Amino acid sequence: MLYETIIQPFMDYGFMRRALAACVIMAASASPLGVFLVLRRMSLMGDAASHAILPGIALAFIFTGVALWPMTIGGLIAGLLMAVAAGVITRMTNLKEDASFTAAYLTSLAIGVMIISLKGSTVDLLHVLFGNVLAVDKDSLKLINCIATASLLTLAIIYRPLIMECFDPGFLKVQQGHGAIYHYLFLVLVVLNLVASFQALGTLMAVGIMVLPAIATRFWTKSIDSAVCLSIVFGTLCSVIGLLLSYHFSLPSGPSIVLTASTWYLISIFVGAKGGLIIRFFPRKHFH
Repeated sequence: MLYETIIQPFMDYGFMRRALAACVIMAASASPLGVFLVLRRMSLMGDAASHAILPGIALAFIFTGVALWPMTIGGLIAGLLMAVAAGVITRMTNLKEDASFTAAYLTSLAIGVMIISLKGSTVDLLHVLFGNVLAVDKDSLKLINCIATASLLTLAIIYRPLIMECFDPGFLKVQQGHGAIYHYLFLVLVVLNLVASFQALGTLMAVGIMVLPAIATRFWTKSIDSAVCLSIVFGTLCSVIGLLLSYHFSLPSGPSIVLTASTWYLISIFVGAKGGLIIRFFPRKHFH
């Protein structure tokens, strides 16, 4: 029974194995970035960036159809342009970064949906917005793997400076004078991973695998290193469970994965060892 429920779907079907590989790779690459988004109070900016890639993807879709590399390059260019534009607006005006990101992502989302609606069908729009992890092919898997490898190597290089920049950007600026470089490198990594996740989860769901496992870790550890490791574990487990639910109950794969991560987040709120509601309202008795 256990074999038929958990293992057999991945043993019997190649599309399930490719979906599993894609989800595990995305969890390993994107979830650690989610930890830093949460630390920097930029969780909604990750959502903004996931929407901002839509115009580039939509334009590529109009001219080339569902083609892997044009849509990837288009999404990457659009996402980077949005991130740079929001950063420039923040530094040249009195507008806060979250407000400039919100304005940019709403505009980008509207433009992308308008482009696809004018030239494509409702099916095309749903595919771009929500993706289909079960349709990941070998070329998409190679792209996701390349982006994840580059992302993890870059994150390893800037890991300590990025932690410093999160907590005390002024100190990093005084010590090294390159705080802005790490900030923009981090934004580039976020956009890259969202473009990779788009291949499987679509633009609207891509940020889910990045942010939800990271938020859940806040209820289990206060260490950044532990949070990074736990986010990968949580993201992987939620992906596997979501895929199995999708397979056994004929559910859409992307929303199944994201809803599984949401469910784990809600469970963590109640039973988490670090600030969970049960621990907070029913603390263990201490002997004096």
